[in-house]
Amino acid sequence: MKTIKTIIFFVAALLSLALFFVFRVAQGRPAQEYPVCFGKDCYSADLAKTPEERQRGLMFRSSLAPEEGMLFIFEGEGKHSFWMKNTLVPLDIIWINSDKKVSYIASDVQPCESDPCPLINPLSAARYVLEINAGEARRIGLKVGDEAVLPRY
Repeated sequence: MKTIKTIIFFVAALLSLALFFVFRVAQGRPAQEYPVCFGKDCYSADLAKTPEERQRGLMFRSSLAPEEGMLFIFEGEGKHSFWMKNTLVPLDIIWINSDKKVSYIASDVQPCESDPCPLINPLSAARYVLEINAGEARRIGLKVGDEAVLPRY
């Protein structure tokens, strides 16, 4: 009898773990998150490294926890434009160059409500872009030239 209870416990634990991963995939979220920090202020970021992940971004996410975000990683530095198509939450979009310095900030970018959605164009080149909740960049006093600590992925 004790063996059956142990087996049931392990099966339930495995099912719970499987459901957790299925739920994250259904939300379009990767299973692993990485810290991105500006001084003492850190954000747990999902990575968007492939063209498909970058295209999807935070689309269809109905909420973003206060210290969550998405880090877009590009193969090279450039003026990577963004848009808010199918994005449901207002965001701060932070461009970070290869030297890991903030090169541009678009604050309080609102969801796009009609097509065509306007592009958000940075004034400076970047290799990384971090999206976080609108108002966060102002709250932590983030400015162009500040240093970012990025994950080793």
